[in-house]
Amino acid sequence: MANNVFGEKLLTCGTEPLTGFYRNGCCETGPDDLGTHTVCAVMTKEFLEFSLLRGNDLTTPRPEYAFPGLIPGDKWCLCASRWVEAYNAGVAPKIVLEASHEKTLEYVPLEELVKFAFY
Repeated sequence: MANNVFGEKLLTCGTEPLTGFYRNGCCETGPDDLGTHTVCAVMTKEFLEFSLLRGNDLTTPRPEYAFPGLIPGDKWCLCASRWVEAYNAGVAPKIVLEASHEKTLEYVPLEELVKFAFY
């Protein structure tokens, strides 16, 4: 069983669109997840534009990967390091803490994550 940043059971991040490294709706991670997709973030226009400028287009549909493209408001499991980049640039999206994997704490202290809590 995976735990969230509070040490409790990891909740589902999103199913429409279906997110997660393992495409099971959860921000679970494992040794094959080299990007550490552990942050359940709520997409914003600013973050999506930032990600595009960083070379990761999250808005264009990619049917060959069953990826519909994201829009503001979608919940998505982000790479922890990308969230930190966005945080440092002032465009970090809000986070669903109960659906963010505890491994995120290796990148960002809980005290900082709580400031970005999505309710």
